[in-house]
Amino acid sequence: LCVDHFLYLELIPGPNLNMIVGANGTGKSSIVCAICLGLAGKPSFIGRVDKVCSYVKRGCAKGSVEIELFRASGNVTITREIDVLKNQSSWLIDKRSATQKAVEEQIAALNIQVGNPCQFLPQDKVGEFAKLSRVELLEATEKSIGPPEMHKFHCELKNFREKEKLLQIACKEKSDYLEKLKQSNERHKQDVERYYECKRHLDLIEMLEAKRPWVEYENVRQQYEEIKQNRDQLKEELKKLKETQGPLTHKIQEYEKQRRQLDNQVKMKSNEIRNTSYKCKEKQDALEKREKQQAFRMKRDDEDNRLQKISNTRKMIDDLRNEIESIGSCENLQPQIDSLNRDLKQVHEEKSAIDVEINERLKEVENLKKDQESKCLDNLLKQREEKLRIRYRDTHDAVMWLRKNKNRFKKTVFEPIVLMIHVKDYKNAKYIENHIPSNDLRSFVFESQEDMEYFLKEMRDHLKLRVNAVCIPSITYANRVPTRALNDLKKYGLFSYLRELFDAPQFVMSYLCYQHHVHDVPVGTEKTRAIIEQVIHETKLKQLYTAHEKYVVKTSVYSNDTISSNTHLKTAQFLTFTVNVQERRQLEEQDKEIKERFQTLDTELTTFYEKIKHLEHRDNEFRNQKKDLQDRKTKKNHRNKKLTTYNLEAEEKKTNAKIKEINVQKAMLVSELLSLIKDCTTLNVQKVDLVLELATEGYEKNKLEREYKATTLNLRQLEQQFNDFGETKRRLLEKCKELMKKARHICNLGPDQSIPQEYQTQPNGSTSSLPCAFQDLPNTVEEIDSLLAEEKTRASCFTGLNASVVEDYKERAQEIQQLTEELEQKTNELDNYRQTISKVKERWLNPLKHLVEQINEKFGSFFSSMQCAGEVDLHTENEEDYDKYGIRIRVKFRSSTTLHELTSSHQSGGERSVSTMLYLMALQELNRCPFRVVDEINQGMDPVNERRVFEMVVKTACKETTSQYFLVTPKLLQNLTYSEKMTVLFVYNGPYMLEPKKYNLKAFLRRRRRIGVSRMDQ
Repeated sequence: LCVDHFLYLELIPGPNLNMIVGANGTGKSSIVCAICLGLAGKPSFIGRVDKVCSYVKRGCAKGSVEIELFRASGNVTITREIDVLKNQSSWLIDKRSATQKAVEEQIAALNIQVGNPCQFLPQDKVGEFAKLSRVELLEATEKSIGPPEMHKFHCELKNFREKEKLLQIACKEKSDYLEKLKQSNERHKQDVERYYECKRHLDLIEMLEAKRPWVEYENVRQQYEEIKQNRDQLKEELKKLKETQGPLTHKIQEYEKQRRQLDNQVKMKSNEIRNTSYKCKEKQDALEKREKQQAFRMKRDDEDNRLQKISNTRKMIDDLRNEIESIGSCENLQPQIDSLNRDLKQVHEEKSAIDVEINERLKEVENLKKDQESKCLDNLLKQREEKLRIRYRDTHDAVMWLRKNKNRFKKTVFEPIVLMIHVKDYKNAKYIENHIPSNDLRSFVFESQEDMEYFLKEMRDHLKLRVNAVCIPSITYANRVPTRALNDLKKYGLFSYLRELFDAPQFVMSYLCYQHHVHDVPVGTEKTRAIIEQVIHETKLKQLYTAHEKYVVKTSVYSNDTISSNTHLKTAQFLTFTVNVQERRQLEEQDKEIKERFQTLDTELTTFYEKIKHLEHRDNEFRNQKKDLQDRKTKKNHRNKKLTTYNLEAEEKKTNAKIKEINVQKAMLVSELLSLIKDCTTLNVQKVDLVLELATEGYEKNKLEREYKATTLNLRQLEQQFNDFGETKRRLLEKCKELMKKARHICNLGPDQSIPQEYQTQPNGSTSSLPCAFQDLPNTVEEIDSLLAEEKTRASCFTGLNASVVEDYKERAQEIQQLTEELEQKTNELDNYRQTISKVKERWLNPLKHLVEQINEKFGSFFSSMQCAGEVDLHTENEEDYDKYGIRIRVKFRSSTTLHELTSSHQSGGERSVSTMLYLMALQELNRCPFRVVDEINQGMDPVNERRVFEMVVKTACKETTSQYFLVTPKLLQNLTYSEKMTVLFVYNGPYMLEPKKYNLKAFLRRRRRIGVSRMDQ
């Protein structure tokens, strides 16, 4: 066992009562924790910490618990190993690796319930036993001492009861709704009967309207059969006439085929002639084009005009040359332009240098303004006050009130400490804020106790403000000397005490030294953190700070061991805004220097702006001169370029060469044109021959066609007559189809659906197409129309009827039938549930009542032996509400009072402890669990009750029929009654204890006997 207090512990309990005795802090509850955790219990069952790693002794990386459980088929050993860093557990069953689920199954099989307060009651859960509700106490008792199926039956009853309630509600809703539907149908029954009488007349009307198209169809069908017969006869005659025209048609087709072949040949020749003619036309067009191009020769005839044009051009050239000479030489202009460029460049450089100076002066002015704002003394204090107003509005309002009413106080009153402290270096603010609690930082400091009481009365009673106030000690502590000189601590990296890190009024500093020992708490660096164990061991300091952590050192009461704890420093919130007196003077002097520097910079900037204005004026003059010179140079270059555009001799040579080329092309075109004309003549002769042959074939064809035409005329007459019959037949057929479609539509028959047998008037094989349903109706259209008018008149007498009423009636009738079936089904289901509930209730309630009676008998006898009264009963307000059944414990400790239910508020702590212990003892002999654990339940008992309870525990727990019992207590009364069957286990702890493996009880007993004998001899 390696948990909390012990590095190693082996515990061997007895089979009956086990008394675990030891002083507070020796580790008795650690044994209870080990039993719970070792049997797969959750840390929440113990009620201390939530993480399992927190139960391992500090400084150990791992811990383990090994428990051996008795089992009839062979003992089982369960081991739990806890990894502190990972906060994880690994499990072993009989030294073999296992899962937590497998361990839980083993525990459940032995009926061990470490989460049940009736079986396992740790120290931190003792007070919660009296807080258990009746329902919770019943559930815990069922699990602890009841048969395994008792709690199962209870859960089933609760589930059955919920389902029974739902079924009862459903049955009532359906029954009410069913009665409502029946009443509604009874009211509309007469309307439905009138509707059906009207419908019988309408059905007859519908049958008459349905028969009428069938009668019309039958008349048209007979006409159609006659026309069809005449048409078939004419068809046979046409067939014979067409057979005689076959050979004649074949000959005409042969002549037509030959004519098409000749016609195609003629077309081919015509296309060839057309292509050849087109080529001749192209050659003629090309020849004419060359003739037009020869017109360039006419230029020599226009010599006079061209000479005149040349004369004018030469005159223009002379004028341009005179203009160029007047402009001057470009070489003379370029040096002037270069000189102007150099002057412009110099002006730009001077201007850029001045701009740089101006920007530097402006930046300096801006930086001075920022420094002036950031170092404003009043602004720093206002920021701290604003922070106080946001975080603690009541304290800020109290500061405002104090500043207006200081004359009311007899002695000095200081504003909250957070406004009085001025940290010398803002980096050290975190040490001050982490050391002085927030409530003290917000406290007002008073020199007089009377002033403080008056101030708190005004704030809390009149202004309703929640503020803090403190009074300085009667003697000053501000100049107290530290217990260790700082020079002795510097080798550990400790550079200062907290008091030297900030300034404060003497009275405020006196209070901080008195209350928080700021004069005796050193501050270190990362070096201190690296050797912290050495620092704690050698310096014996109670508190110290490193760069980012606070260390508190304590000494154990039991073992005198040094225990240290560390916490990470929080970021400072208020004291980062720091001010001191020396900085105030320096800032005032710097403010004066800044103002003088502002005046100097304004003068320099004015001078720079005047220089810039002068340089911009020179820059504009140089740019205008440069533009005039460049314009003169551009104009001269343009005139020189224009002189090079006139060259008449080259144009004349080019024209002569082009004329020569055109004459050669013209001769070639004439030769090609003659060849094409010969080809065209040959093709025209061939075309004439083909046309003559085509005319001969045409004559023979026309002769045959005249003979064919006479035969065709007779055929057309017969075909016309045949077509007339066909048209008549088609019209009659369409009319038959239309009437048939109408008749089928009225009878709701599909286009491919055959007429059903019940609608036929004659047996199968009859030629009549009238359905049998029409047999009793008239057979002529006139009779049908007469009966139809009569039935419509009768049907019109029924007014105010609505088909929706009948539909609603049918739907309600169908819904009534369906609801009746559902209601019967739900009723049967409800009866089955009630039968099931009755059976389960009998199997659960009778054993439970017997069990509660046994508990009450034991509980009452225990209380009677203490001259008190107590009883346990099974309580419920309604026998059918199984989720509200509970166990009620009522006790009476004084004869003058009546029995009161055990609660967490009515009885005293000792009375609750006695009641809890006696209830657990009443369960002891009935218990199914293999062991029970109770931790320090006798703490609140008086000696009389403690002695009585102890005797009952010994008497009950040492019986043969009871299970193993663990009773943990830090103390025992003298002269108690003990039993041979109980085991007393003493727990000792301390720095001088032997390791458990070296502890030899027999050797100690022998030594004790020797010491006793030697004393007797003396």
